[in-house]
Amino acid sequence: MTDTPLLSVRDLEKRYGARIGCTDVSFDLWPGEVLGIVGESGSGKSTLLNCMAGHLAPDRGQVLFDTSDRGLVDTVTMSEPERRMLGRTDWAFVHQNPRDGLRMAVSAGGNVGERLMAVGARHYGRIRDTAEDWLSRVEIDPSRIDDRPRQFSGGMQQRLQIARNLVTGPRLVFMDEPTGGLDVSVQARLLDLLRGLVRRMGLSAVLVTHDLAVVRLLADRLMVMKDGRVVETGLTDQVLDDPRHAYTQLLVSSVLQV
Repeated sequence: MTDTPLLSVRDLEKRYGARIGCTDVSFDLWPGEVLGIVGESGSGKSTLLNCMAGHLAPDRGQVLFDTSDRGLVDTVTMSEPERRMLGRTDWAFVHQNPRDGLRMAVSAGGNVGERLMAVGARHYGRIRDTAEDWLSRVEIDPSRIDDRPRQFSGGMQQRLQIARNLVTGPRLVFMDEPTGGLDVSVQARLLDLLRGLVRRMGLSAVLVTHDLAVVRLLADRLMVMKDGRVVETGLTDQVLDDPRHAYTQLLVSSVLQV
C-alpha cells in the first residue's frame, strides 16, 4: 500500500445561513478503501459528499486528491474545467436516482460511450464494443445497447449509471444512497454487483447511506455523522458490533429492533 492517501479532507465546513451542513470534518481515504458515511436525514452526510465531489463549494477546508501527474492537489481551489475533467477521468459519482446520472434521451450504449468520448475516444466500433462489454459486466443484455434508459427498470437504470461511471476506470467513486428506492431483491443484486466491481477494479469509494446493512457489506471503514459532525469512526464491523457513541448505539439498536 502507498504511504500517500488518495484523498485527504481537512477541516471541511459548509453552512446554510445559521444552519450547519457539516463542520470540522477531517479524514484520509486510502487507495482501494471504501469509506461508509452513515447518519439519519439531516446529519450532514450528503452535504459532505457533495462538497468532496465538487458539487457544493465548502465555506472552509481542503479536499486534497492525489492526482496522477501533480500529486496532492486541493480540488476546492481547482478551476471549473480542471474539476470537470477530474470528474470524467479519475472521479465518478453514482446518484441515488439514476435519472440524475443518465442522459434519458440517449441510448444505453450512447450513455456509456459518451463518457469515453469525453476523454478522447473517437473510434465508433471500439466505443460500441466497449459499451457492449460494460453492459454485460453490469448484467444488462448487450442486445439492449440501442434501447433508451426509460425502457429499463429502476434497477437496470442504476446498473447502467454504474457502467457509465466506471467505463473510464476512475480511481475514486462517490456513491449517494446507490440502492435507495429499490426493492429488497433488486438491492441485493445491485450490492453484489457493486462489491464485485469495487474489489476487481481496486476502486476507492466514499459511500453515503442510511442503511447499515449496505455499509456492512461494502465499506471497510465507517464514519457516523450527527448534526453535521463526525461522532464516531472506525473499522465497519468494529463500529457496528461495539458502538461507543450514544448516537451510534441508537442507530444500531433501531436496526436490530426492526
